[in-house]
Amino acid sequence: MDLVTPGIGLIFWQTLTFLIVLLILAKYVWKPIMNALKAREGSIEDALNAAEQAREDMEKLSADNEKLMEEARLERDKIIKDASAMASKIREEAKEDAGKIAGKMVEDAKHTINLEKQAAINEIRNQVAEMSLKIAEKILRKNLSDDKNQKALIKEYMKDLNQN
Repeated sequence: MDLVTPGIGLIFWQTLTFLIVLLILAKYVWKPIMNALKAREGSIEDALNAAEQAREDMEKLSADNEKLMEEARLERDKIIKDASAMASKIREEAKEDAGKIAGKMVEDAKHTINLEKQAAINEIRNQVAEMSLKIAEKILRKNLSDDKNQKALIKEYMKDLNQN
């Protein structure tokens, strides 16, 4: 049974060796390992905080982006509405201008027609007067061609003068 139970000397030396190794590890190895683990834990925590901050920033940006999109939609709708109103106004003004121009053209045409009508009436009057004079001249030449008719006409004119 000696083989199964270790001796006191062996336990002493093993304990002493374990404590020396433990002190060496604690002095030279555990501190750097713990510092590395703390640094690693800090970097992981910083990365998690940065990720959380990034997520919050993304949510803010998403909300801001949605707000900007809504403002852009409202602005677009306003611009389209203004453009439609402007187009309607321009169409109405064009209709009014066309109506005014058409009315002016009709008035000008009526005025021109009246001027031409007056000119034609004057021309007809002139022609009628001229023809009347020619007819009267022919009648007078025919009636006054002999002396007897001339003397009778003179006497008649003299009578009219005396009566007046």
